[in-house]
Parts: sequence; structure tokens; C-alpha cells
Amino acid sequence: MKRPLAIATLLVSLLFAPSLVSGQATKGQNDSVRAMSFNIRLGVAKDGDNHWEKRKETVVQTITEFAPDFVGTQETYNFQAKYIGENLPQYTYVGRSRQRDGNGEQCGIFYLTERFDKLIEGHFWLSETPDQPGSKSWDSSLPRMATWLKLWDRTNKTSFYVINTHFDHRGATARKESATQIRNFVNELTKGSTVIVTGDFNAGVNSAPYQAMFGDSPTTGESPLLDSYAIKHAKGDEPAGTFNGFKGTADGARIDWIAVSRDVSIESANIDRISFEGRFPSDHFPVTAVLKLK
Repeated sequence: MKRPLAIATLLVSLLFAPSLVSGQATKGQNDSVRAMSFNIRLGVAKDGDNHWEKRKETVVQTITEFAPDFVGTQETYNFQAKYIGENLPQYTYVGRSRQRDGNGEQCGIFYLTERFDKLIEGHFWLSETPDQPGSKSWDSSLPRMATWLKLWDRTNKTSFYVINTHFDHRGATARKESATQIRNFVNELTKGSTVIVTGDFNAGVNSAPYQAMFGDSPTTGESPLLDSYAIKHAKGDEPAGTFNGFKGTADGARIDWIAVSRDVSIESANIDRISFEGRFPSDHFPVTAVLKLK
């Protein structure tokens, strides 16, 4: 979906009406929860015409256009989270660096302040020592992590968990082990917990990490999670690539997912290919889902 930049700017002005700033997402469907996962591309990358400073407005516009109740972002530096937060003040942000020293990329979560209360906040590293900040294991090239929240939904009068993560881009074993770790974390939550997982998994739908996340296991049985996009696009006959390299290509692997626990009803799940005057807000397409909680 293409939007000329001038029109997109007008849309931002319209959508920043008092109802939205107060936390009421204008596109919300009553008690539905609108979820987004968005790799916003690290702001320190030498991307030339696609550098963060030249596209940060379109990142905000992309989020505004979908009006999520929460969005999990990947490759997020502090200054990027600050910019988004200042321009989307209806959201509260939770995130921390994957590095021990606190500097570096985050897997952060923005959630609507007036709709949700944060009950619990947590972080763990995708490693054999998940409680050690900056730790990595297996063949991971970098420390990788997950940020999670337990939110109370004032609209639905219920609580649910959000987990946001980013798997390693080089280590095949690390990606598979990370998927198993996320699945085990979900299994260890209180029985009957509602869970939504967002992330850049750097793995396609026929991969070992995908099977580790969603397939049957000889030790734990049926997966507690479903792939929202696969449920709503069962035929799988349309291009579904989510890495676009700032070029808008859609014929690659679907490596960005929104997973949900089995008690969640999936109303829609899509890949957002929005662009602004032919330019893309990130080298990944954001993915979205509209969900009904139990």
C-alpha cells in the first residue's frame, strides 16, 4: 500500500486527534487487540539514502497507519525508541540493550498506556545462561534476547503476555535453540495463559526454528503456539517475504512472525507493504495481526 509522503503526513495529523493521543486506537475493533511486529533497522547503520534520519518519520507514520495496541520492535537503539516515543506519546515503551553494558540494540515493546497496565516486566537472553545479560551460546554471532511483559487489558478485563525477540542472523543452531527456548518459556507460564509472540526470527516457514516453535515435539507434545499468518493464509499462494532490503521485494522468506497461544482467535494477519513515494520505512516489512483474546 503506497502513500505519498505529503498525504501520509496529513494522515498523521488526522490520526493524532485527541482520541488517539489519549490511547484510543481509532482503528480498534472494540475488544480486539491489534498487534504489530516491526524490525525498524538499526539507526547506526550506514544506509545512505535509507539512513534512519531520512526515514524515521515514515516509521512513525507506518505505526500510526495501523494504530496497533502494541508493537514489538527489533534493532531498536535508545535514540530510536526515544524518537518514536516522543512522536507517539500514547504509548509506553519497555526495552533494554542486549549488551551487558546497556548500549546496543533492543527488542522493545510499545503498548497503549491508557488501555493496558503493566503487571510484570522481564528480559532473558537466548543462551544457556538466560539470566546473564550479554550472554550468548551455540553458534550465535551476537548476544540475542527477548523482552516480555504481562499486561492487564482494561478493555477485556483480562491479562496476557507479550514476548518480543530477535534471533541470530548467522547461527543456525542458535536459531533452533532459541525457538525451543521461547517455546519452553511459554510452556512454563501459568497454565491457560494467553501469549502473543512478536519477532524477527531470521528463519522461514520450512526451517528447523519454525518447526521447533510450532511443530509437535516428542517431549512436550503439541506446540502451545500458532503462526497467525499461516492460519489466515493457509493456501500460501501469495508472495510472503518480509525482508525487502529497502527495495520492496516480497518473494523471499517470511522471517517475521506473530505467534499466538491456542486460546486466541485470529481475525486477520497481514504483511504491511506500505511505502512513501516509493521508499520503504525499513528493510523489513512490518507484520500485523488483529486478535480476539479469550
